[in-house]
This record gives sequence, C-alpha cells and structure tokens, in this order.
Amino acid sequence: MIKETQILTHHGRQYIPDLTKARVPAPFRGRPVISSAEVDDKALMELCPTGAISKNPVSINLGRCLLCGECELAFPEKIKFTNDHIMATNDSKRLVVREGEDKRILLNPDMIREDIKQIFNRSLKLRQISAAGDNSCELELGACGNPNFDMGRFGLEFVASPRHADGIVITGPISENMAEAVQICNAAVPSPKIVVLCGVDAISGGIFAGSQALNREFLQEVQIDLYVPGNPPHPLTFINGILELTRVKFLIQ
Repeated sequence: MIKETQILTHHGRQYIPDLTKARVPAPFRGRPVISSAEVDDKALMELCPTGAISKNPVSINLGRCLLCGECELAFPEKIKFTNDHIMATNDSKRLVVREGEDKRILLNPDMIREDIKQIFNRSLKLRQISAAGDNSCELELGACGNPNFDMGRFGLEFVASPRHADGIVITGPISENMAEAVQICNAAVPSPKIVVLCGVDAISGGIFAGSQALNREFLQEVQIDLYVPGNPPHPLTFINGILELTRVKFLIQ
C-alpha cells in the first residue's frame, strides 16, 4: 500500500482530463534550453553520441537528440532539459533549439496541407510500422490508447490494415529488410494520407545513422507531415502533435 500511495502521489490521477494542459513530472526530459554561459564547445559536442549538438551558436537538433542528458550532467550551467513535452512539429527546422532561445516547439500552420484540415479534423486512423524499431516507441504509442491518455476520445486510433488507415506512423530507423515493407504499406493507404516519423531513429536514424544496414530512401520520396522527437517520445508529445496537425481550432497556445 505504501508503494502504491507513493506512485499515486507522484503521478497523480490516472485519467488526464485535458491532455493539452497536462504536465509530466521529473525525471522526464523534454525540450532543452541552452543558456549563454561560456563553455568548451568542442568538449560539449564530443559528448553527444549522435552529433545532435552544433556550435556557433550552440544548438541541439531534437531530430538527432537521444535525450540522454549527458550534456546537461557535464555542463549544467549551459544546458537544461525542461519537462515541456510539446515538441512535435511539421517543420524540421523547428527541431533545432538554439542558444538563448526559450520557446515552445509548435507546428508551422502555413505548412499544414489543406486536405488534412478538411478531411482529418474529426477522425484519424493510423497504421504504425515498426521499421527495425527497438519497441520503445512502439510501447509509448500503445500507451496512447490506455485509460491515462485515451486518444480515442479524439477519434485517433491505430488500425491493423493500411487499407483502413488515413496515414502511417513510422518508428525505427528503416532497415534494408523493412524498406520495401514500408513502401508497400504506404502504397496501400488510400489518398490523401499523412506520414508521421515517430522517434529519433525514424527522424534521423539515431545511433544507427550512416549504417549500411539502413535504407531510408523512402523518406526522400514522400512529404513528412509530422516529426515527433524523443527516444522514445512521450504519449503526450505524440497526441498533442497529431491534434495540432489535424485540428486548426485545437492549436496549442
């Protein structure tokens, strides 16, 4: 009973009434903030296993960032990870967090296709593809439908067949063995459709970027409608990103 009480105290209520205003407690790492403190930029960059950190100015690309927190541990005066889980965007340029900036990462409304606004603003069915994923993103996407988050209340659901779907959600870096399967699945989805990259592996390849075992040519052939960063992304990051993409009146402020 003591342990259960501690869990309830830490996490609060199971059911989240308003997903757009929900907060995730520590130790969750969300959007980073980079201060103007002077540090050894070279040493900072060398810490990152995926090359997500750049200099002049110091910046972190969330499309590559594993959210491991090593940079914050080594340079706490320079980098701090907040608990802001709102990080999904349709503009890859907005995934780059720069020194001195402290603003939420949102979608670019000018880049949202008109057919998405008209057709998918009440209901959206998605087919998830694990393209050599490690099951972490898959687990979090599964949690999106549980009693805590209940994305089904917004008409958002995962379906078994791409022929019943309005789009695909890709997790994993897309291995050579899965490249054709991704293309076949996407082709089976009726048009118009959306393409979502969920997790750092799907967005950039993550720690597998540059591996000869990958085949990411498919991503050069389609328009990516939503990037959901994280390793893995939190369910709230995914759900709020989808809601912001499909429902203009639902845009997060």
